Amino acid sequence: MAVNGSFASPLADAQMSAAQLSTFDTLASKAMEGINGWSVAISVFLLLVLYDQLSYIINKGSIEGPSFKLPFMGPFLDSMNPKFELYYAKWTSGPLSCVSVFHKFVVIASTRDMARKVLNSPTFVKPCVVDVARKLLRPTNWVFLDGREHVDYRKGLNGLFTRQALEAYLPGQEEVYDKYFEKFVQLTKENGGQPIPFMTHFRELMCAVSLRTFVGHYMDDDMVKKIADNYYHVTAALELVNFPIIIPYTRTWRGKKAADMVLEEFGKCAAKAKVRMAAGGDVECIMDSWIKAMQTCEEYRQKVARGEDAGEKPAMLIRMFSDYEISMTIFTFLFASQDATSSACTWLFQIAAQHPDVLDRVREENLARRDGDRTARFTMDRLENMPYTRAVVKEVLRYRPPVIMVPYMAKKPFPISDDYTAPKGSMVIPTTWLALHDPEAYPHPDTYDPERWISGDAEAQGKNWLVFGTGPHYCLGQTYALMNLIGMIGKASLELDWTHHPTPRSEEIKVFATIFPMVSLAFRCRS
Repeated sequence: MAVNGSFASPLADAQMSAAQLSTFDTLASKAMEGINGWSVAISVFLLLVLYDQLSYIINKGSIEGPSFKLPFMGPFLDSMNPKFELYYAKWTSGPLSCVSVFHKFVVIASTRDMARKVLNSPTFVKPCVVDVARKLLRPTNWVFLDGREHVDYRKGLNGLFTRQALEAYLPGQEEVYDKYFEKFVQLTKENGGQPIPFMTHFRELMCAVSLRTFVGHYMDDDMVKKIADNYYHVTAALELVNFPIIIPYTRTWRGKKAADMVLEEFGKCAAKAKVRMAAGGDVECIMDSWIKAMQTCEEYRQKVARGEDAGEKPAMLIRMFSDYEISMTIFTFLFASQDATSSACTWLFQIAAQHPDVLDRVREENLARRDGDRTARFTMDRLENMPYTRAVVKEVLRYRPPVIMVPYMAKKPFPISDDYTAPKGSMVIPTTWLALHDPEAYPHPDTYDPERWISGDAEAQGKNWLVFGTGPHYCLGQTYALMNLIGMIGKASLELDWTHHPTPRSEEIKVFATIFPMVSLAFRCRS
C-alpha cells in the first residue's frame, strides 16, 4: 500500500502558519470578549435548571402533578404556611400524585389501597422523616433501623404497652388531668369568663401527660412546663417540607436546641430510674417498666453465667441500654405522641361542645361505670368497658385524623402500581384522609357520628382504619393512645362544663405537623 509522503503540517509551513495563526488569534479574541463571569454563571444556572426540570419530568412519569417545577425549590414557599385545602386538592387529584421540593422528589399515595400498599411494603420502602430529623433525633436512633434490626428492637418495647403496664401508668396521667382541668377553669376566670384560644393549652396538657407517662416523677413540674413550651420548636423543625440544613436562628436551629435539651433531661431521668428500680421501686412509668425489664434480664444472664438456677427465662431477653440510648428512645415516644394526641384532644373538646347530646351520653356512661361516684379514679376495667365513650373517641380519630401523612423512602425502585414505579431515593407518602372518609366504608363520612361504631359496621372496616397505620411499622402505642383519650374526655365530662364560641375561623383546619381546629373555649367546674 502506497504511503502519501507529500502531506505537510500547516505548522511546518511558516508562511501558511503565520496567516492561519493570525486568523485564529482574531477569532479567539472576539470569542473571549463575549465571555465573562456572568455569562458563565448564567449558562451553568440554565443547565442546572434544565437538568432539574428533566429529572422532575422523568420521575413524574404518568402520575398527577404540576407539568413543570419551580426551579430547584418547587412549592417550598407553600409549606411556610401550609393550607389543608391544598393538601386535600392534591389527595383528590389522583391515586398517585407528586411534587418536588429542593432535591427531594415526593410521591403521594392517596387512596386506601395505595396507602396500604406503601405501608405493607418493607422490602421497597422504609419510614423516613425530613433531612434534619437525624440531627434532632440522632442518627443512631432506633427509628432509623430497618429490617430485622427494627423488628427485634420493637419486640423489646412491646412489653411497655401491655395491659398490666398501661394500668401502672394511669395514676400519673390522672394526676396531670387534675392539675390542668383546674388550670383551664382558672384561665377562663382570669379572662372574665370569656372564651380564649385553647390549642396551645391543650398541647401543653398532652405534653405533660406524655412526660408523666414516659418518665414519671423523675422530672419536676418546672421542667415539664419548659419542655412543653419548647417542643413547639421541634415540631416546627420537623415539618414535612423544611429547609434541609441548620442555619442559626431558623426553625431547624431552634428545633435542634430544644431537642438537645429534651435528650439531656431524659438522660438524667434514666440515671435516676436505674437507681430506683435497682432498689426495688414500683413501676410508675414507661421508663421504669423498661429499665426493670433490662435489670431482670441482666440478673438472669449473670445467674446463667455463674451456673446458678436462673429460673424462668424472660419472654424477651434484652440488653442493658445506656442512659443516652434510653433517652433517644423515650424521645421518639414523645415525637410520635405529642402532636397526634394534642390534635385529638383539641378536636375532642371542640366537637363535644358542638354536640351536647353526645357529651351527655358520655357523662351518663362514665358516671355509671364509676357507680355514681364521679371522683372514682381511672382503672383499665373502667376504661375498657365504656363502649360509647370509645365510639366518641374513635369517631374523632376518623373524622379528624391526627396523622394525615406518613413519610417513607424508596430503598429501591418501587413498582407501586401497574404503570408507575417510584424512583429509588424518592419520598413516598401514604395519606390516611381518603381512606377514613370513604363513603363506602363510612356512610356520610363528613358527618361526625359516633353511633356508626355502635349500631353501624364501622368496626368491620379494618382496611380503612389507618389512624395508627398498618404493617410492620404500625403504632406501638395505639392502645395507650385510645385509653388515654377515653379517660381524658370521660373525666372532663364529669368535672367540667365547657362551651365553644364559634368564630368565622372556627371550622378552619390549621395544619401544623398534624391538623387542629381554630378553637375558642370557656371552662367552668360542674357543681
